[in-house]
Amino acid sequence: MKKPGILTAIPKRRYQLGEYTVVVLGEIESNDGIDYCHIIAVIRGSDPEPGIYLTAEQVNPADSVNSGYTMRIIMHDGAEVIGASDTWNDRDVFVDEALGVVSRVLNLSDEVPYRLM
Repeated sequence: MKKPGILTAIPKRRYQLGEYTVVVLGEIESNDGIDYCHIIAVIRGSDPEPGIYLTAEQVNPADSVNSGYTMRIIMHDGAEVIGASDTWNDRDVFVDEALGVVSRVLNLSDEVPYRLM
């Protein structure tokens, strides 16, 4: 899995979603050339490494006339941009949509995210 190149990040929120812990990171400094607005790391049980990342990445205006942010999902079998929006710089909006994606990917539609911090 090609994980985000996180040098530093500050945990902003934490959720419990079934057996998974979801950590929302902000104020991200990376070494992979991507301007991350937010990163969500999904950790199963006591596993020390996240198995899924969802990122809100700022789009370079010179590269596109589309929305300001893309959402990328990164899993063991690869990564894919799954959407674009001008509103994903807003943490609440991004987290709501990303938690929905996590629920669908992990088949946790019966679980409700419980905010821990």
